[in-house]
Amino acid sequence: MFEPQTYAILMLVGFFLLLMLGVPVATTLATVGFVFGYLGFGDGLFNLLPARFFGIVAGYQWMAIPLFVFMGVMLEKSRLADDLLDVMGHIAGGVRGGMGVGIILFGVLMGATTGIVGATVITLGLLTLPTLIKRGYDKGIACGAICASGTLGQIIPPSLILILLSDIMQLSVGTLFAAAVGPGLLLSGIYIVYLLVRGWLQPELMPPIPEEERNAVSRRELWRRFWKVVVPPIMLVVSVLGSIVGGIAAPTEAASMGAVGAVLITVVSGRFTLKTLKDVALETSKITAIMMFILMTAQVFALSFRGLHGEDLITRMFELLPGGVNSDIWFMMALIFVLGFFIEWIEISYIAVPLFMPVLLNQGVDPVWLAMLITVNLQSSFLTPPFGWALFYLKGVAPPDVTIKDIYRGVVPFIAMQGVTLLLLFFYPQIALWLPKAIGW
Repeated sequence: MFEPQTYAILMLVGFFLLLMLGVPVATTLATVGFVFGYLGFGDGLFNLLPARFFGIVAGYQWMAIPLFVFMGVMLEKSRLADDLLDVMGHIAGGVRGGMGVGIILFGVLMGATTGIVGATVITLGLLTLPTLIKRGYDKGIACGAICASGTLGQIIPPSLILILLSDIMQLSVGTLFAAAVGPGLLLSGIYIVYLLVRGWLQPELMPPIPEEERNAVSRRELWRRFWKVVVPPIMLVVSVLGSIVGGIAAPTEAASMGAVGAVLITVVSGRFTLKTLKDVALETSKITAIMMFILMTAQVFALSFRGLHGEDLITRMFELLPGGVNSDIWFMMALIFVLGFFIEWIEISYIAVPLFMPVLLNQGVDPVWLAMLITVNLQSSFLTPPFGWALFYLKGVAPPDVTIKDIYRGVVPFIAMQGVTLLLLFFYPQIALWLPKAIGW
């Protein structure tokens, strides 16, 4: 009845309509893919699907996902986070805004070890938010720091976003891990500077921990805890990432080493039990199954959209934009940011990125730099209302007197700082590219 490209447009409209009605994303992807693909081409188009599905489930690179997830969940179940927070609080708590800085540093460490946003936000919300409020911290600042800290695991390697983008963009995982170090540390540094400056300008919003409380733990004891609690996960991260970036081990091999290392850390801490192992295995299976199911339904969507010449529509749309390649990049960034208000980063990665990436790469855009821009931008999807997952995680464990308005108010400055980081990365690509080039990737 209609031209194939008309079906492609209706397919996009149907996708967003079903999302707005609350239909799960995986179901939405498969439904619109099958319906409009069939209307456009009949059942012949889907003869390619078995090969697509087999390519996904047989992909060796996907082994890294459950292994990295296992590493993160095991460290989370070992309650290593509790000890880390205690040490961070005593180290940084004497400065105005110091507890906020400690929360960011905790996010860096947890991001490099677990990379699980929910685990970090819930841990911080349960252990620090009531204490911060009692000590006079502004509710919005406390909530914003906790939510922003939890998202750092999405850019600090090993990050699941980077693993998925490496497959979508056909790039080396090691290259993306190396490229993400600069932007990850830059964003963390901007958060820390903001908290220190605001603590200096408005000390009543972020008072330091009283000296007598800090002195309750001797320096010798604090140093002992530091070596016991902070050093092991750092060594684990260095060994895992160093082996990947240095070309010693493939990502899957390094991920298996990380999983074994997480078990050893849990054993040494005296918190390993068979129940813990069972819980970790179950949680790992759930997270991996969700990701793989979305990945497979995204193949249905992508196959139908390309078969209906949807990519030609995207190319023509970019041609209408004034300003050349820079305008094209910022159009893509704006679209990813807006999509982040409504859907998760996995869906954005498998919908928006494959549609726009060929156009940008044909114009000579560096794919590694583009991947870093996308990664920094995707972080905002965890913070932007109404569906920012970090906001929901924190609200679920926050004290009753902390309202959703406090949480929304708190994350706005951190979303702005993510925008600043995106701008700096756009104008200074070497922030991301210097390390891959330095090590010869």
